[in-house]
Amino acid sequence: MNRLWARLCTLSRGSTGIARQPEPRSIGSFARGRQLCAGTFLFAGGLVEAPGAAIWEIAMPSARFEEEVHGFAWLDDLAAAGDGAARRRAQDWTLGWIDRFGRGKGPGWAPDLAGRRLVRWLHHALMLLNGLEPARSESVFRSLAQQTLFLARRWQSADAGLPRFEALTALVYAGLSLKGMESHLAPALKALERECAREIDEGGGLASRNPEELLEVFTLLTWAEAALRDAGREPAPAHGAAVGRIAPTLRALRHADGGLARFHGGGRGAEGRLDQALAEAGVKPRPVRGLAMGYARLSAGRTTVIVDAALPPPTAGAHASTLSFELTSGRRPVIVNCGSGAGFGDEWLRAGRATPSHSTLALRGFSSSRLAPRRSGSGLSPLAERPRSVEFRAETGPAGHSLTAWHDGYGSTHGLTHVRQFMLAYDGRALSGEETLAAFADAERATFDRMLGRSGGEGIAFDIRFHIHPDVDTEIDMGGAAVSLALKSGEIWVFRHDGAAELQLLPSVYLEKGRARPRATKQIVLSARVMDYASLITWTLAKAQDGSSAQAPHDLGQEDEAEQAWVLPWARRVRPDHEG
Repeated sequence: MNRLWARLCTLSRGSTGIARQPEPRSIGSFARGRQLCAGTFLFAGGLVEAPGAAIWEIAMPSARFEEEVHGFAWLDDLAAAGDGAARRRAQDWTLGWIDRFGRGKGPGWAPDLAGRRLVRWLHHALMLLNGLEPARSESVFRSLAQQTLFLARRWQSADAGLPRFEALTALVYAGLSLKGMESHLAPALKALERECAREIDEGGGLASRNPEELLEVFTLLTWAEAALRDAGREPAPAHGAAVGRIAPTLRALRHADGGLARFHGGGRGAEGRLDQALAEAGVKPRPVRGLAMGYARLSAGRTTVIVDAALPPPTAGAHASTLSFELTSGRRPVIVNCGSGAGFGDEWLRAGRATPSHSTLALRGFSSSRLAPRRSGSGLSPLAERPRSVEFRAETGPAGHSLTAWHDGYGSTHGLTHVRQFMLAYDGRALSGEETLAAFADAERATFDRMLGRSGGEGIAFDIRFHIHPDVDTEIDMGGAAVSLALKSGEIWVFRHDGAAELQLLPSVYLEKGRARPRATKQIVLSARVMDYASLITWTLAKAQDGSSAQAPHDLGQEDEAEQAWVLPWARRVRPDHEG
């Protein structure tokens, strides 16, 4: 149906020009723009080196790679490069898309991709149209009108959430910007208002509980809001209210280094996008009471801890990450989750969703939520079995900020409840934890006894994992009783435990968007066995040394952007600090 409507829309009258160009608010990377000009294409974890080739001539290594190319977000990078070579490629590749796919061919005729593409074409219209012959300019306007009509017909077929917001934001842009498309504005605004009321809950969250997806939706809403105000119109009340609800939630999900917590398929967010979106929204900071989209936040000094303290979402692609946490010290991530493997193929995608890929406790061979059998050709199966209950209690006392949370994800299989307690010191220099596996009720104890019997009396094995960010240097210390963690800022943190478990430092991976392959890193693993109805392990992660005066200034400046190119495995970004 998408392709059929794309072809039918070519029969309609095209746009005659741009009435009002929206301010280009999408942020690109100068380094990625230069790489594109040099013929290096990196999308969805796939890397293609093809100097001198047009983007439509290269062999697409995966469907995700091809979809990203058809979304045209790379126009932001070419615009950031900003020279004549980048402009020529932007024009040639855009005209090449019209010639090859403009009549409904290719994978780009999905409402979300069409919306993403239309917004970029309008953002960078001056760059695309500058110096074009009249006949080629007319082909651009015909395609803009065709894509607008396509979205007007097909936006409702987009999945709820981010895909639908992408389609509707593009319709709003087109109605405001393109001559002859004004009639689509009012229906698009009404539909956007309905989606804001339906998809953004009272706490400012999405059903997917994906922080990066929430940021993308928030960004689109602020872009639409700004475009409306530039045109002398006010956004609908539900639109403005959704922006007001989301902003505090995003602030609560932001680490001290400015990046988002990485849960349920989300990454840290595009560089600068969160700060830009919050500034555009103009929503005054206010504290979030209780959980923010299901996440608990502990913050003190330069340290932030964010914990997944709610039920996993029922959406496809959700992670078995219950009670996992991330810790950041100043501008340096320390404890992380492995992240989403979506850009590295179905096997990595499935592995990244399992509990052992998160910084939490897992019974050996089990996840706290079980993944459904993988459907043919897709790694986005839903969670077949989730915890029935996830509870938490947060307190502030003389020792600091504490959080106690528990879930029964292992109740049906082993009769065990995982209880996790965190205590963050007031100065942020120490985080202590207690891990309890317990069978409380008689029915749970009966299940535990059966599983204990099947183990031959050897107990039920479990592992507590702490995945370390790849920029942190780790080393076993104190004769195997501790692990030292050295940050690039010069800080030294030391991990210790109570001796009731075996400590190991094992390989791990960090799955990061914008890279051709997973990054190698380490994980601290505490291994033990449950032999009775209750088992307790305690641990601490404490700062032993602050960054020296010679080293700390490296955290204050912005590194040269050219050295941050994603093709350099040692490249890293230094972000501005954001407390609270």
